[in-house]
Amino acid sequence: MTTLKTTITTRPQVFAVACIAASSLLLAAPFAAADEYDPSKQLNVTIAFGPGGGNDVLARTLIEILDKYDLYEGDIVATNRPGGSGAVGWGYIYSQQGNPHHISTTSGSFIATPLQADTPWDTLDFTHVALMAADDQVLVVNAESSINTFEEFVEYAQQEPLSVGGIGSVNNDFIVAQLLSVEAGYEYDYIPFNQQGELTTALLSNSIDAMVATPGSIIGLIEAGDFRALAFSAEQVPEALEGVPSFEELGVADAAVPMPRGLILPPNVSDEARQWWIDTITEVVETPEWQEYVKANFLTENVLLGDDFTGFLETSINNFRTILTETGAI
Repeated sequence: MTTLKTTITTRPQVFAVACIAASSLLLAAPFAAADEYDPSKQLNVTIAFGPGGGNDVLARTLIEILDKYDLYEGDIVATNRPGGSGAVGWGYIYSQQGNPHHISTTSGSFIATPLQADTPWDTLDFTHVALMAADDQVLVVNAESSINTFEEFVEYAQQEPLSVGGIGSVNNDFIVAQLLSVEAGYEYDYIPFNQQGELTTALLSNSIDAMVATPGSIIGLIEAGDFRALAFSAEQVPEALEGVPSFEELGVADAAVPMPRGLILPPNVSDEARQWWIDTITEVVETPEWQEYVKANFLTENVLLGDDFTGFLETSINNFRTILTETGAI
């Protein structure tokens, strides 16, 4: 088997999200579905955010496992399509209606973006394959900051709003940052980024005061002493973050919103293709490489397949809508 290690990153879009996503519908001709799924055809993996973030790491881990265990016969091409808090990438997947040879990974923006932006697609429009894991968040500052604890962070923010960065304008990073401010009683300015590298650089250069991120994307910088972790969203703090208080310990447990890491196909994909991917993901999550990915990125494994994943998304949509409404985001 020959697997292409091709990576493409599209330039960030500068048009309105709704216009971009709508125009993407013109890119693809209708796909004629076959009864049998053909894994010998090229697989196109769309990553709705830039390189280095959680979506990117998940997609590339999945590709490596598919390749190593010969779970997919054809070539695989991964393309980063960042922009609009995931609207550009998932808008492209939406435009591939019925085509089972396009897949994408998900995050909190997959749920939140269509609630906040005028996208032509909805979370429930897609073909849902599997929820594979949940990702938690950590609040960090530059190690050179005079802020050493979450309590000090709150004190500073109550005196003057601090700038907090995150991936996406309405991703889990934003929701967690917003809920923290509500729970702890302070104001702040949220600064969205499309790529983890840009966000990390902003904090390293002190262009922002703090950021909310998944621990797997910045643990190296925490361990190297470049970033200082102030709080971790999950109840059980991983060994690598020993000494960092959990949201529950800080009395802000309601600000913890895990990020769903899952896999989707375009709308109207055949049941046969969906079941092929469900069966394949069942094999993927049993591999030692997947278990190492979960451990190394401090994820909580939570596998829900097919309709169970759809049910999870339906519940999450209602929860996100309530949170975004109560915090004034929509």
